[in-house]
Amino acid sequence: MHQEKVLVLDFGSQYTQLIARRVREANVYSEIFPYNAPIGKIKGFAPKGIILSGGPSSVYAEGAPLPDPAIFSLGVPVLGLCYGMQLMAHMLGGKVARSARREYGRAELTVDDDKGLFWGVYENSVVWMSHGDRIENLPSGFRAIAHTANSPYAAMSNPENRLYALQFHPEVAHTDEGERIIRNFLFDICGCKPEWKMSSFIDQAVRDIKDKVGGGNVICALSGGVDSSVVALLVHRAVGDALTCIFVDNGLLRKGESRKVIDTFQKHFKMKLVHVEASRRFLEKLRGVTEPEKKRKIIGAEFIAIFEEEAGKIENVEFLAQGTLYPDVIESVSFKGPSAVIKSHHNVGGLPDVMKLKLIEPLRELFKDEVRVLGKELDLPDDICWRQPFPGPGLAIRCLGEITAGRLEILREADAIVLEEIKKAGLYNELWQSFAVLLPVRTVGVMGDERTYESAVAIRAVQSLDGMTADWAKLPYELLGTLSNRIINEVKGVNRVVYDISSKPPGTIEWE
Repeated sequence: MHQEKVLVLDFGSQYTQLIARRVREANVYSEIFPYNAPIGKIKGFAPKGIILSGGPSSVYAEGAPLPDPAIFSLGVPVLGLCYGMQLMAHMLGGKVARSARREYGRAELTVDDDKGLFWGVYENSVVWMSHGDRIENLPSGFRAIAHTANSPYAAMSNPENRLYALQFHPEVAHTDEGERIIRNFLFDICGCKPEWKMSSFIDQAVRDIKDKVGGGNVICALSGGVDSSVVALLVHRAVGDALTCIFVDNGLLRKGESRKVIDTFQKHFKMKLVHVEASRRFLEKLRGVTEPEKKRKIIGAEFIAIFEEEAGKIENVEFLAQGTLYPDVIESVSFKGPSAVIKSHHNVGGLPDVMKLKLIEPLRELFKDEVRVLGKELDLPDDICWRQPFPGPGLAIRCLGEITAGRLEILREADAIVLEEIKKAGLYNELWQSFAVLLPVRTVGVMGDERTYESAVAIRAVQSLDGMTADWAKLPYELLGTLSNRIINEVKGVNRVVYDISSKPPGTIEWE
């Protein structure tokens, strides 16, 4: 079946990924290319429509990002959003200038033409603006189809050439009718059909993996997280016992996690699983290390060393399956400059160079929320499918200061109580992450009639949409009281519990 696709060109908007996700939520496949993608590549993609994202630049500024003008004469509909609208006006002969009044946040939109893009949209609704420039003169062949108090041209169209543009952001939740507008563009203007579904994605992915692997063998690093679990299930569905999963227990997992991974994949899904018990080996390497970045590098290097050793024992291995997601792919091709390294992320990205294996990355077209939907389709248990993100270095970066078996045990027990009570309160799926942190300080306390001098535990619970920004969760006082009471009473070596009320930014979600 020929897959219909919509292309999003990225001009640097913080919402670019959100545009692609909104299109996919309407069951139309979409991808993001950088704004300066060659016209040959765009033609090769054969899009049914093109969406131009917003961006922080002014179209008339020197060095402003401009696409190949041929995109407007490909014969496919184009929708410009915010900067994308100004870009369309600027490149097609209109005039864009700095606005006397900048427009940020909510605005009242009045629809002047309720056909096409605005079919079925209320005459007056709230939209989300974010611009300091505005269009002074429309290009030839265009007319205004909506306005706000500050923008006489809040939307414009040239139906003859199927060119449309909005000064606001329909992809954000704050725009009341955004979903309807996007669907009008996809279905009424581009003529797409809502046929991109996870079930069809699985069928295609399984065929692709079979074709690529042929008679070779595949290895996969299985952590028990949602990404590696979904990769393992998808590859196993395609090649069966030609897949061997390698599960390295580094001793930095949460309580009961190692047993759960083995039971789920070896016993329930009947997959070939090599379980490497390496707790002592990791603890030896981490002895005396307190610097967070050094911890991460040691854990990453040791993981690669063990993975290589185990892979070397398996015959005829040609392929490595790993859980690269679409945001990782976008980051590597986006025109935006590299962001500052706040902390290194540990995954198996360093393996292929060392091991000369061919990569299988079946999730590289998916966003995180789509991976979870895929997991459900593959019958992955809910407690893995909807698991909160857990860092690659595990408890090592939640055990502040030196890592010892004893300190890890304290953290493991405290963390288990946090998760148990959060789930009991029905809040687990509402939080992005919730966990315990063992602090490298000891505090004075009183237990019974005796003075104590023991460890302090911090509780971290945040709400977020994507992990890029996060706000501390306003947990009920009663729940916080229960957590404190249980941890202090049940975890030997703890006499104080504190709650972290820092947002990201300026703090990160993890403490290290």
